[in-house]
Amino acid sequence: MKSSFLKDLDPVITISISLLVFLSVLTLNSIAPNLFPVYYFYILLGVILFFLFSRIDYEIISFFSPYIYWFSIFILFLVLLVGNVTRGAVRWIPLGSFTIQPAEIVRPFLIVFWSYYLTQKLTLNRLFKAIFLFLLPIFLIVIQPSLGVSILTAISFIGVFLSLPFDKKKLFFPMILMLIIIPFSYLFLAPYQKQRIQTFLNPSRDPFGAGYNSIQSMMAVGSGMIFGRGLGKGVQTQLQFLPERHTDFVFAAISEEMGFIGSFLVLALFLVVFIRLLNLMSKVKLASAFAFLSGLFVTLLVQVFVNVGMNMGLMPVTGITLPFVSSGGSSFLALMTAFGIVTSIYRKL
Repeated sequence: MKSSFLKDLDPVITISISLLVFLSVLTLNSIAPNLFPVYYFYILLGVILFFLFSRIDYEIISFFSPYIYWFSIFILFLVLLVGNVTRGAVRWIPLGSFTIQPAEIVRPFLIVFWSYYLTQKLTLNRLFKAIFLFLLPIFLIVIQPSLGVSILTAISFIGVFLSLPFDKKKLFFPMILMLIIIPFSYLFLAPYQKQRIQTFLNPSRDPFGAGYNSIQSMMAVGSGMIFGRGLGKGVQTQLQFLPERHTDFVFAAISEEMGFIGSFLVLALFLVVFIRLLNLMSKVKLASAFAFLSGLFVTLLVQVFVNVGMNMGLMPVTGITLPFVSSGGSSFLALMTAFGIVTSIYRKL
């Protein structure tokens, strides 16, 4: 058992996350200074949650996860009753001058619960119960509606499920069936969601409407070149041609103001985090801890891939943010909680 408090922290994870947050603060101060000083509060609270959950034994968190799961369901239901309505969506609960998005906050706890539940002896009856326990929070998030968060939550479950010790070849036919069904799901999408897909396939079909975001983002990425225009000197970002520059399109803002160097550094730091998570997965003995790391790894990988691809015009606009870099207090708190749990797992190695 490690005695020093600093030695209890995984240096690779801690340093990588700290650098990502530092780059985020630099960028956000440049492109959206109005977020501060309030956003510093979320960062401080996130650091507290990171250290708090890093000190709690993972097996204790896992043991109490069924209770935390049902509390999470209660919170997701509560937001539909008392949440603020913004642009037709009910996603946030006001807490004085601050707001939280419960769908983001509960995600790490859902991963812990699914990891605990699925790594028990998995009978057919238990598997059907697991599917219900998966679909219930997804449904409550979808009807807010919050498509991006619901997708990431579903991916978390898939990441946990894929960590289970079973013959993966058995997934071949279900995957083929899913690929056949996916095109038909287009019929059930909301009009704005269909428009996003159409725009992704051909952004120039509506350059001043649905295709505007994608076009401006690609222009921002390309204009930064090697060293960037400099903080506070980006044309797309500072003149506000680039929409949602502090959330969905923060990678494009970094590319414009810090250039290839800045964007490469961001991707390199994520690569370090991914490699470290895989390294921890290879060492951990507890099945539920392995499943948690798998769920978190797959979720982050998809989130980074989709967000960066979206910023470069390689993926449709989905509203999925860049972890640790995009602004978003609830998302940041959830990520810091998740990596606090990762650190708790690291302490037991």
